[in-house]
Amino acid sequence: MDLTNIKWNKTNYKKFISYLKKISDEKYKNFHNKIIGNKNTKIIGIKVPILKKIAKDISKGNYISFIKENTHIYYEEIMIHGLILGYLKTDENSLIKLIDEFTIYIDNWAVCDTVCANLKQFKNININKLDKYLNNTNPWVARVGVVLLLDHYMEKENLEYIFNTCNNIKINHYYVKMAISWLISICYIKYPERTLKYLKTNDLDKFTHNKAISKICDSIRINKITKEELKKLKL
Repeated sequence: MDLTNIKWNKTNYKKFISYLKKISDEKYKNFHNKIIGNKNTKIIGIKVPILKKIAKDISKGNYISFIKENTHIYYEEIMIHGLILGYLKTDENSLIKLIDEFTIYIDNWAVCDTVCANLKQFKNININKLDKYLNNTNPWVARVGVVLLLDHYMEKENLEYIFNTCNNIKINHYYVKMAISWLISICYIKYPERTLKYLKTNDLDKFTHNKAISKICDSIRINKITKEELKKLKL
């Protein structure tokens, strides 16, 4: 199916959904259903590399019309919408507007994390632009901000912003807390001394604090003695 030159309308979009169903993988669908963690998510069953290829092709054509026709019923539809944004060569304001419009469709960690990893343009966007996501009360939008930090801003000069962010997010949501603990664990692996200091003085809740330490200790890059010392910091 030539996705680059399609003039998107309701008829062509229905054909597109039929195409997705034809290339689905039933085993992958069943596997992915188990790990998504959202029973309301409707999955066709297509692996991420294929979705990325589809999204990249659509991004070269009339992607705005595609987004307008997108029904956002299936997991794959939402994923493709988000992945398209990572392939766009557009100005910063236009890109952020498109991302803002997309985030309302995120309802699981897989879409959030895969799309964020693909938004490589954020390497050139000021870190303060993440405030709107990190301060959002929608847990999935907040997770977008945390994962963007992890994927595209993991530099020494950003540590103060990262740690302040981790302290200030007070959303009682499992997937937000897990993202924060994941972020802190990567900070420790890259910048152990600075992150250790943070772990001793942070304002995290007990779950996130302990989970961050557990994730650090799960790393094969941390020696046994260090792991034992870190475990003493658990609350």
